Amino acid sequence: MIEFETVTKTYGDGRPAVADFSLTAPSHRITVFVGPSGCGKTTLLRMVNRMVSPTSGRVLIDGDDVASRNPVTLRRSIGYVLQNGGLLPHRTVAENVATVAILNGARKRDAVARSGEMLELVGLDPDLGRRYPAQLSGGQQQRVGVARALATDPNVLLMDEPFGAVDPLARRELQEELLRLQRELAKTILFVTHDIEEAFRLGNEVVVFRTDPARGGAIAQKGTPAEILANPADDFVRSFIGASAGETPLSTREVDGRRVVFDPAGRPLGVIDS
Repeated sequence: MIEFETVTKTYGDGRPAVADFSLTAPSHRITVFVGPSGCGKTTLLRMVNRMVSPTSGRVLIDGDDVASRNPVTLRRSIGYVLQNGGLLPHRTVAENVATVAILNGARKRDAVARSGEMLELVGLDPDLGRRYPAQLSGGQQQRVGVARALATDPNVLLMDEPFGAVDPLARRELQEELLRLQRELAKTILFVTHDIEEAFRLGNEVVVFRTDPARGGAIAQKGTPAEILANPADDFVRSFIGASAGETPLSTREVDGRRVVFDPAGRPLGVIDS
């Protein structure tokens, strides 16, 4: 579980990125932050692994204040996936996947050997481990980034616009792969995107942000995809999601024992938690 307790981040010019922000992201679920640029989504995400320090307030993981943790040790215990993959170009794919495990003390030979298992986990041929990142497609590079983030079996996974730089087909495949992995691994995932369709497809809970001139990023609405689509909180949310409650008839049906919400075109938008 990730908790933000009255978190404020103010920069040197006095401009708040977020102010008095509180939220709980439940364990073993995908919580998606979605909103326009500059609304504080990534600032909040990076507070979890101490890449950004709050001006005031606390961030806790399973009840422990992250400020009490050594930042390097903390970061190595949390999976982190960036938009561009963040792969080291001079290292092979296998070496990239093994990076965090080696930093945590694993023998390089063992960590590199295990990287093949991780590549298979994210749907890649283990033989790709001998290649370098530049020899992979954008979608493959992002899968490698996910494999690296999962290599040490972290409880928490942070994903910052991880699929934003790939083509639409690869993006959809990556989204489906993430949902498959989550069904198997049940991580606590905090996912940042500006794409509302992606947010509704992936999130167990979606947090829609707006930018308040006085307070920086603020929650406009939070809830399941079905709740937000059926009852937008206000005109901002209605406009941002591109729909109104009366114009978007939703349907639900059972899929593999889970209640899935579909839009009028038959696209899955999210899962209703029991």
